[in-house]
Amino acid sequence: MKKLFSILLITLSIVIAMLSTTCMASNTAVTISSKEAVLMSETGEILFEHNATEKRPIASMTKIMTLICTYDALNSGKISLDDDVVVSQRAASMGGSQVFLDANSTHKLGNLVKSIVVCSANDSCVALAEHICGSVESFVDLMNNRANDLGLRATHFANCTGLPQVDQYSCAIDVAKMMWKLVENPHYFECASIWMEDYKHPDGRVIGMTNTNKLVKHYNGCDGGKTGFTSEAMHCLSATAKKGDTRLVAVVIGAPDSKTRFNEVSNLLNYGFANYESKVYLDTSTPVKVEVTGAKVDAFEAVAASKLVAFGKKGKVDCSVEYQIDKIYAPVKKGQVVGKAILLKDGQTIGETDLVSLADVQRLPYLDYVKKIIV
Repeated sequence: MKKLFSILLITLSIVIAMLSTTCMASNTAVTISSKEAVLMSETGEILFEHNATEKRPIASMTKIMTLICTYDALNSGKISLDDDVVVSQRAASMGGSQVFLDANSTHKLGNLVKSIVVCSANDSCVALAEHICGSVESFVDLMNNRANDLGLRATHFANCTGLPQVDQYSCAIDVAKMMWKLVENPHYFECASIWMEDYKHPDGRVIGMTNTNKLVKHYNGCDGGKTGFTSEAMHCLSATAKKGDTRLVAVVIGAPDSKTRFNEVSNLLNYGFANYESKVYLDTSTPVKVEVTGAKVDAFEAVAASKLVAFGKKGKVDCSVEYQIDKIYAPVKKGQVVGKAILLKDGQTIGETDLVSLADVQRLPYLDYVKKIIV
């Protein structure tokens, strides 16, 4: 009896150990040595986090917000990529990463943006801040206002470069949210995918730029990101990658060395792509037939104003699309909203978008309309 009891205890211990190991493996998706880390989906779902809300310096990842504010100004028409930007003495005297702008030299705004994205140029940041707002201080106010708009709760900026300064901090989740906002701009990807390129100065000097985000070259699907390093912040990285229809953002703050930040972000992305997926249920190029009354045609085509995408565990994303289309009378203008497409999961709405006409639809002449009714 004692022997049987011992065997049962041993067996039970082995089962418990196996269960514990399984639980540990499922709860510890990635081993992290950085002080903070987060993996976030396009829908804002947090797939992995480690101390992700602690306030810490983020070094040059600050430039993500600098770029957001720059693209805001571009999108509003306040500035243009073709603008001539005159470099101040303050901008020219910046230390750290730079493209060595000369004071009083003139540069195209688009080239300065590229130098920030590719090689984290501090002098270009200051030049742009002064061009957009008149002073760095006013631009920093803009950065903090934008942080509030984005709902960032553990972020405050004191400069536009990320160089060490009191009262400047963020956290992994806030950096991920900033990254998601930045990648809404197609021009960003034009710059972020560059590996090496020369920066040509007005006087003929050439400065070689190499992308600080090594994953652009070494991680399949990575097409953007921002590094950062100071002795205070340690090694930092925010990177985005896309495989198929799935895009993810991973962030680490306070890695002990450069190799670790790239490895840990790669591991986070690998975990995300291995276990999750985005399924596009309606894209912006799929035509939807819409019936029309009083027109030369019986129906016309509309498309979704934005994609309907569901995100979740691989193989477990199960949704449907429902159309709510108004009764439409001609004439119809191209771009006119004619209804809605709704994404449903378990009967609950998880997304919706307008349906807009692909072309003008002319009204049927009155006599032809009468003939059509009689016939």
